[in-house]
Amino acid sequence: MPQGKPEVVPEDGLTTRQRRNRPLLAVHTGAMKGKSTAAFGMALRAWNQGWSIGVFQFVKSAKWKVGEETAFRALGKVHEDTGQGGPVEWHKMGEGWSWARKSGTDEDHAANARDCWAEIKRRLVAEQHDFYVLDEFSYLLHWGWIDVDDVVEALTTRPGHQHVVITGRNAPAKLVDAADLVVEMTKIKHPMDAGQKGQRGIEW
Repeated sequence: MPQGKPEVVPEDGLTTRQRRNRPLLAVHTGAMKGKSTAAFGMALRAWNQGWSIGVFQFVKSAKWKVGEETAFRALGKVHEDTGQGGPVEWHKMGEGWSWARKSGTDEDHAANARDCWAEIKRRLVAEQHDFYVLDEFSYLLHWGWIDVDDVVEALTTRPGHQHVVITGRNAPAKLVDAADLVVEMTKIKHPMDAGQKGQRGIEW
């Protein structure tokens, strides 16, 4: 899109304003880091517009305090105190289903994941948030814990003006096909290639 202009304007009967303001379903996938980081960057812009933000973090441990969570909780407090920006909710789903599995069986985790998805669907129907981050959600679809067809149906028929960003590796083809914006993070180089582990201020 040179200079931010679309190369093709579809004959869909919409005005430029209507087409520009359609809510987006975005998918950030691929093997490289940066998927969640990019999603939270979008959420910052959404907060600045005064939109309601709903973050649902599915895989990272519930005990792991990532920097984005601290920052967004602080921004939620700013909104409560001053009216600036938008309201923020941050929910951690489970105890870390891919990186730090602890108590419970796979079926326990899968049932918990389905309950969490049911709550997100309820919020979509109620138009509870303007901007959703479903962080690491693609793993649940890849593992078969949540039905891809159900997710695609709920997201493509969601009412109102609700943007949704899904992150995680191995995004299913049906989800990719349904999305408006798809990014694949591809590794060129990584500090771990040289034996360097993650560090404060970069990974968390």
